[in-house]
This record gives sequence, C-alpha cells and structure tokens, in this order.
Amino acid sequence: MTGNPAGSSESSTPSHHGPSEPPPTRLPSRSGEFASSAPEPLLSVRGLSVRYSGRTGAVLALDGANLVVRRGETVAVVGASGSGKSTLARAVVGLLPPSASVLEGEIVFGGQSLLGLPDRDLRAIRGRGIAVIPADPAASLNPVVPIGVQVAETLRVHGLARGRAAGRAAVDLLRTAGLPEPEVIARCHPHQLSGGMRQRALIAIALAGRPELIIADEPTSALDVTVQARILDHLSALSRRSGTAVVLITHDLGVAADRAGRIVVLDEGRTVEDGPAAAVVTRPRDSRTRALLAGAAGPAPARPRPVHRGEPLVVAENLTKVFTGPHRRAVVAVDGVGFTIARGETLALVGESAAGKSTVARLVVRSLVPDGGGRILFDGQDIAAVRKAELRRFRRRVQLIFQDPRTCLDPRFCAADLIEEPLRAFGLGEKPARHARVATLADLVALPRSLLARRPGELSSGECQRVAIARALAPGPDLLVCDEPASSLDVRTQAQVLALLTGLQDELGLSCLFIAHDLAVARRIAHRVVVLRHGRIIEEGAAAEIFRSPTDPYTRTLLAAIPGSGRRPSLK
Repeated sequence: MTGNPAGSSESSTPSHHGPSEPPPTRLPSRSGEFASSAPEPLLSVRGLSVRYSGRTGAVLALDGANLVVRRGETVAVVGASGSGKSTLARAVVGLLPPSASVLEGEIVFGGQSLLGLPDRDLRAIRGRGIAVIPADPAASLNPVVPIGVQVAETLRVHGLARGRAAGRAAVDLLRTAGLPEPEVIARCHPHQLSGGMRQRALIAIALAGRPELIIADEPTSALDVTVQARILDHLSALSRRSGTAVVLITHDLGVAADRAGRIVVLDEGRTVEDGPAAAVVTRPRDSRTRALLAGAAGPAPARPRPVHRGEPLVVAENLTKVFTGPHRRAVVAVDGVGFTIARGETLALVGESAAGKSTVARLVVRSLVPDGGGRILFDGQDIAAVRKAELRRFRRRVQLIFQDPRTCLDPRFCAADLIEEPLRAFGLGEKPARHARVATLADLVALPRSLLARRPGELSSGECQRVAIARALAPGPDLLVCDEPASSLDVRTQAQVLALLTGLQDELGLSCLFIAHDLAVARRIAHRVVVLRHGRIIEEGAAAEIFRSPTDPYTRTLLAAIPGSGRRPSLK
C-alpha cells in the first residue's frame, strides 16, 4: 500500500499510445444520478500524488499516477508490493486513512470530480456508482453478523430494498455471485464458509448497488486456481451482461494477461506503462515491466527429493476431523489422511478451497485434535500426549506462517517488536542479541530495516507477510507449517521468499509443510506433493512426477487452471 519516491531516470509516462477504442454501447443506467451522456471515460485519474505521514517520516505512495477506465472495460493495475496499487483504489473511493494526504491531481468519475466532495456525497457514490471488492474477506466481513444481513445492508443504505424484500434480494445476489444453496449461506456467519465462499459473498455485496464500476483489489490472491478461475469468469460474465467496468488490481501478471483488455503498470507510485494487455505482456517498453515479467516467466523445475536417513520428523496416520455445519449437519473436513515429512523435506498440500488443507495444518500444530483413532507423531512422540513443559518445547519447534498476515499481527506494535516477541516469549537471548537477531531476520526476508519501526497498518500486504515469516523463523523451529505464505506477494518478492525457505532448508535441515493454491509455487518449493479433494488424498508423489504426468483428472484440472496457462478447463 505504500511506496518510496521514484528514483528511476526513465520516463514515467505510458509507453503504449495506440488509438483509443470507442466506448461500448451505453446500457441503461442503474444509477441515474451518476449517468453521463458525455463521451469522456467513466473514470479518469490524472497526476495523482498521495503522501503518508507517520512516526518515521513521510512516504510518497503515489507520485503522479494516471488511470483511465472506459465504460464496460476491464483494466488490470499491476505492480510489485508497495507500488501504490491499493492506495490508488482507496483514493478513488475516498477511503484513504487519516495519515494520507492528496498532494495534487484529479479523480473524475462520470464527469464529476471526487476530490473535495463532502463525505455525504461520497457515501452516495460508494456502492452505487463505484463498488469495491477488498482483498481480504476475513478482515472485511463482520464476524458476528450473518452473510445475508451484510449483503442486505447495502440495499437498505441506498434505499434499494427494505425489510423482508431486502432479505430476499440478498439471497438472489448470493445466487448471482455463484454460491450454492444461497438460502443456507445467507444464514451462515463468515467463519462457517470457505475462503472462496467468503470472496463470493463480497462480490454479492459489491453487486448489490448495481454499480457502474467495480474495483477488485486482489480479489482472488488467497484462493486456489480453480476457485480463482470461477470467480474471475463470473466477474467477466457480469461485466459483459451489465456493461459494468472493472478495475482488477493484482500482482499476478498471469491473471492480468488472461482477464484484462488493458494493463496499467505501477512502480513506486508512478504509472510506468499503459497499453493493450497483449502489447504490454509481449512487447513491454519499460524496464520495470520487463522485471515483473521476468519474475513471472514460469515455474522453476521441481526440486529433486533429497536423500534422508533415520525416522521422519512428522508421521500423520489416519487423520480425520468432523465439524458441525449449518443446521447441525456433520461436515467431514479431513477423512483418513496420512503422510510423512522427512527432516529437511518440504511436503506440499494442494487442492481446492475447502479441500481440508488448512484443517490438516491445524492438526499438525495441535490447535485441533484428530477424531477417531488418528494421530500425529512429531520426532517420534504423539503430540496429543504432550503437556506443559514438553508442549512449550513443541510450540517452539513448530511454527506456523499464516495466510492472512493482517489478521495475525497485532496492529499496536511495530514490525521489530512483532518479530522479537517470540524471542522474548521463549527466553531466547538478552535484549542486544534479540535486536541483532531481528535485524538479521529482516534482511533474510528482504524487509528493509527502515520499515521495522512501522506498524502493520503502515505496511503493504507483502511487507506484512514478510514480517510474519520473519516472526515464525525467529525461535529457530524444526518444522514450518506454511499456510499460503506467498499468496499476497508479488512475483519478485515471492521468488525471494521461496528462495529464502529453500536456502534455510539446505543450511539448517528445516522441514516444511507447505499449503498452496498456486501450483506453480508448490512446484518451485516442494519435494513431494499431496493432492487433497473433499478431505481425502487423491494423488501423491514426487513433485517432478506430479507436475510432469499427473494420473488423476482432478490434478490435471488444477494444473490447467493456472493463470497464464492459456487453457480454460471445465470447472463446474
């Protein structure tokens, strides 16, 4: 979300200046107060500069950024973590934090300038004129309010429906967003839904006001490739049917190339390239675009499986876990799963949303206990029998890297304190040694030391994830359980983090249970792969074999759904 003042000597003006295409035929307006018969773009951002002020000084997040969106058009805004993508989205809808100030520039929507508009007028535009699909559904949905009520709230706020009619319309919107059994989902709370379902609920909320523009801020970064494909297919279909324009903010160039008609590249707050998607991807003019493309050039060869001696570090036997779902229905999340993890080995768990991957991770770290006769041995010991001092040693030796860094980092503390906290908790070293360890860890995860004094709210999503990874590495664990640790990172930072994890394995003999929805990431880091579906193992083997010649049709579907593969499998 933040960026540094641009220091490059290259021109920051767009490199592709092809002839403008005429806007598509104007459909009947769903929000007449924002309609315009003028030929100008639906959204125009010109020369926008935004500065954040904090305890460590001022940071220029946007430095003369430009963005033009025509009616019915899909534009992808791409860039590395900290390039200003989310700041641009927040500025458009007037939701910048108090620490931000707009220095110069203009934002025009439907012929109306948005900068300087009173709050009351901006609230009328949000939801009806412009809707936002945020990146993190876990942090964006109210955990104590049923999904249907949250969808209906937009309808009530804008006077589109009231009472029972709003509830019925909310169910229809959940159905439109592609959710199964929408009547049941409407009565569920967010924690009862998978990540893909929560993301679709946010799409339903965005659609409620029938907006002319949807800003989707990393809407699928935390989702597996098949759910990602379904949601992006759904957004594309909705855009075609209703003429809604879409701004797709993403760090995934594969998604941008597949889904957008035009790509805008941001770097250090500047628009460095703007043009048709095919031209930007195949003939980039700017060196920073070429660097992004180089990072996304394709997966590295799968890692060869190392030779191991002695007993495995982790042995999981017949893991089963049953939860109580809506209407007290039994939901089998994990069903008879077994595997081993050798010392110095990475085992990747892959599969669709709700396949049981995160439940397995929680069983391994003993935040859940298996049902029935399942058990987990860690270094030869049944972890269900571990108590008190032994449990404390187990907690130090097994560290979890969470999927959503913003939900696990205390917003009151700076990055340095967050990384140091496990060292204090386990009594590892005196204060000078702990501070030196924090600095070393920051370097390891490519987190600039200048950011150590900032709180999570002052960091980008990628920077927060690097803090979370450094925090997990701090006590020197034997096993890392990584639950989607690279999902919020741009390709360059992702490559750095994966190289870090593989380097630590080679140096320290670190073991890793790696959960990923991105099979390209799993290929790059895993020695072995286990494919889960509906809580069961359907395929497992050496990573090289799984990716070269998968035997199960479901695994082939996962591989075909990787963005940029050029294939569109049937995902129904």
